[in-house]
This record gives sequence, C-alpha cells and structure tokens, in this order.
Amino acid sequence: MVDGSKTVTFNPASGQPVPEGPGNGDLTDQMIQTDWWTDQMVADAGIPIVDVPFVTVGGGIGSFVMVDYLRIAGVPREHIKVLSNIDVPYQTYKFLCNNSQIPGHERLRSDSTGTPDNIWGFPGYAIREGWKDKKLKPWFNVFVEPVFRDFYTPRSGDVFGYLDREAARIGWNSMLDKGQVRMVRRRQGGGYFTILTPPTGTSRTKRIAYRSTWVHVSVGYPALRYLRDLQEYRETYQDFRHVVNAYEPHEHIYEDLRRRPGIVMVRGAGIVASRIMQRLIDDRDQHGAQTLIIHLFRTYRTQPKFEPRFGRGKQEVRHGWAYQGFNVTKSAWGGVDKERLAKLEGAARKEYLDYLGGGAHTPRRVDWREQIDRGLAQGFYRQHVGEVDKVVPGADGDSVVSTVRGQDGTVTDIPARYVIDCTGLVGLPQDHRVLSDLLQHGGAGENPNGRLDCDHNHEVRGTQSAPGKLYAGGAATAGSYFGGADSFLGLQYIAQTIYLDLAKAGFCKKIGPGRSFSQWLKWVRGTQI
Repeated sequence: MVDGSKTVTFNPASGQPVPEGPGNGDLTDQMIQTDWWTDQMVADAGIPIVDVPFVTVGGGIGSFVMVDYLRIAGVPREHIKVLSNIDVPYQTYKFLCNNSQIPGHERLRSDSTGTPDNIWGFPGYAIREGWKDKKLKPWFNVFVEPVFRDFYTPRSGDVFGYLDREAARIGWNSMLDKGQVRMVRRRQGGGYFTILTPPTGTSRTKRIAYRSTWVHVSVGYPALRYLRDLQEYRETYQDFRHVVNAYEPHEHIYEDLRRRPGIVMVRGAGIVASRIMQRLIDDRDQHGAQTLIIHLFRTYRTQPKFEPRFGRGKQEVRHGWAYQGFNVTKSAWGGVDKERLAKLEGAARKEYLDYLGGGAHTPRRVDWREQIDRGLAQGFYRQHVGEVDKVVPGADGDSVVSTVRGQDGTVTDIPARYVIDCTGLVGLPQDHRVLSDLLQHGGAGENPNGRLDCDHNHEVRGTQSAPGKLYAGGAATAGSYFGGADSFLGLQYIAQTIYLDLAKAGFCKKIGPGRSFSQWLKWVRGTQI
C-alpha cells in the first residue's frame, strides 16, 4: 500500500503488515535465481510492495488498448497499473514512424477499422477523416477498395491525436507508473510480482514490486535489426554516419544529399524501403537533389509465392517488389484464414503464416509505383541482386564499398556514400530483458516462430500462477493462433480476447449490448470514465 510519504507492505492473506527486512531495496542473488517468490522474500530484500489486481507491462499501444477495454468494462482506475518508461502510448511508435519517413501527414499501414482509440471500430478513420476535412474522398475510397482504389490508410498524426483524446478520457496518466520493468516472477500463493526500477530520485528504494493477480505484457520490438555485414562494419569501423538503420535518426543523409549529388544504397524490400525510396525521390522532385539510388535485393521476386497445399499467393509482383495491402491477409483478421489458423499447430501454423504474410512485401500504392517506374526509365533508380560478402570504407573516407556476389557468381564492388538498412526490427524474446527472463524463470516457452507461446486466450503457456494468469500480445506473440498480432486491429482482437477471459474470472463486467451502446455514446461525447 502506497501513500504520499510512506510505503507499507501488507500480507494479503492475513491483512497484517509485513515487517520490512534488512535489505537495501534491491534484488538479491536469491531472488534473481529463484523462479517462484514468497512475500517474505521480497520483504526481506527491503523492496516495497504495491498491491493492484492488474498490471500491464510496456505502456505502448498494446497496453493502451488492453486498458481501454478494461476501463470500458467497468474496472476502476485504482485496480490497474501501467508500468512503462514512456510518457504517451504512441511515443516509441511515433519515434519509429518519424525516422522511417512517416511524419504526421503521411499514412500508416493500417485500414480504416483498425482503431486503437475506439474498441467499436465505428466511426472508422476514413469516416472521421472525411468529416474532419469536409471531403467525400476517404468515404468513397473504402467503398471501392481495393478494386478501384488502393486500400485506405489513416494519417499517422490523426491516429496519435485520437489516442491522446481517449487517453485523457479513460484517465491513462493516473494509472501510469514510470520506470523500467526488470522482470515478472510467479508468486507462491498465486499471482505475480512485477519489478519496476523507477527513475532516479523518485523512490527511496532502487526497486518497487507490484503484486498482482494478472499481468499483461505487450512490449513491442526489443531492438533494431541490422544485416550481419552492416553490423560488422559498424562495429569494426565505428562508422554510424554512413551506414544506418532506417528506424534510427538519419536526417543528416537527406540534408547532405540535397546539398550535393551522391549515391545511396537501400537494402530491403518492405514498406520501410518504400518509405525511404519515396523520401529520396521526393527530394529529387521537390528540392532538385541529384541522388542516384542503388537498390540491392537479396531475393528478386518475379512471381507470387506458390505453395501446393495452399495454392498461388495473391501478392502482385512487379520490378522485384511484392505488393500486399497489410502484413497478413484481411481474412486473417476475420475470415477463413483466421479460422484455419486457429486450428493449426506447430510447423503447420508457421508454414501457413509464412504463406499469408511471410517475406518482404509492401502496400500497393499508385504514387510509389509511379516513382519506381520513372526511376527505372530515367536511370536514377538502379537495381542489383545478390549477397553481400563484405562492406568496407571507401578510399575517399566519405563512402562505403559493398562487395556483392551476384546470382551468377560474379563479384562487383558497389560504392555509395550512404547505406540504409531497411530490413526491420528484432522480435525475438531473447533480445528483450523481460521476455528473456520469462523464458528462463517464468515457465514461458516459444511458439514455432520463436516468439512467446500463447493459447487461444493469449495466456502465455507455462506461466500460470493460479488463480492468476499472465497474458501477452503484440510483436512478442507473432506466430500465435491469430495471424495479425502485430497490427492495430490485431492488438484490439487480442485485448478483446483477454478481456473476455478476465470477465469469466469475475474481474470485470461483460460488455453486453446495453453497456456497449451506453459506453459508445460516452466515447462519442468524450465523457470521462
């Protein structure tokens, strides 16, 4: 129990205070090495305990959607704690968007009904954009997509603004405790301890333990991913200026290329590569940049994927790029693909997920296709196919030379002033401190994709501490029974699944027709809950 000046730990069984131990408020060797903790073990370490029924770890959009469901289902604010090192739910996502060239006026890879600020999905982003801009174009788009128009996708700035509105409505800040989550351990007697390292100077101890019945983990991607040869180059030559990841700040590249002609190599063929390509070509068109773009493909696609058991894939393939509206088929969110995935296990599920959305692909957008066609015709966009043997600094000290082995065995040295790695983010649990600890000490296992193994309710298998449960969502659960786990709509579906399981346990009310309609009206009016 915590008040403004003193922390007192109570034994939930007896209701009596637990005497503070001789510890200094930090983790002991015994605690680090022990899978199941007792209340006395934490008290002996001098770590204060905060009792709260539900804890969500991460504080990003996955945590936000989960909390939104619970608040709408009637859970009081004081029964929820959000443990996070960020100030607003979209902070990390916005950082990655800005670096990968998706500023506020550009569009995300999500459809109109993927609305993390609105559990009902109505009105969708297309309806709201049309109303806001006083234009019918977004409304018309969703009626004729994807046959006569590309899929509608929302502007990132609009999404962030709507999230701010809903965060204020549900009292997000009152549930947020800032700090770095160190681990989640099972508690003898049921439930869990979640260990938070608060910001320096905000607590009298180094750690705080949150004792809860339920824990939800949605931490996003652990780190940036670099291609092996580029990582070796950066580590060997300590050159972080000429070789960058698209998700890290690299505005200096565009500023330099606008001042003087240069060559830039782009690695990767997904949506991030599309965004980087758009920015480079926009700078040519709008600012007169004389940039030559070298696009290096490891795999040059010439036809859609084909799997005899599933048939021919529906991705359009053009100029080496594979086009697909979203990271999985729309049917994987609610249709035959979703139903099929729910029944598949092990390697069969992994194979089907790879068929639905595996490999690099990017949305089909008219302006991107026009830029690629024009670049190839005019010669400022050139394609190469092959594997990189090594990357070394250029002789002029202002370039990088990539040695590329082509498919025919020929070896070519390709110089460029800059190399931009667009191959994505790291999603393996072993690369995240909390997730890795769950694998080592929390009983968690891996699914066929190497992510956290969850059941149909998104409880992490092997982590149960009855009556408590530990749930997970987002990128850390990719490869689960639900294909679109790492998407706005996927985060909403996962949160809904968890909320229903919690309702069965009696933690929250069931959102029936009456409650749903009344709560939707409150959402429309912006009424705080």
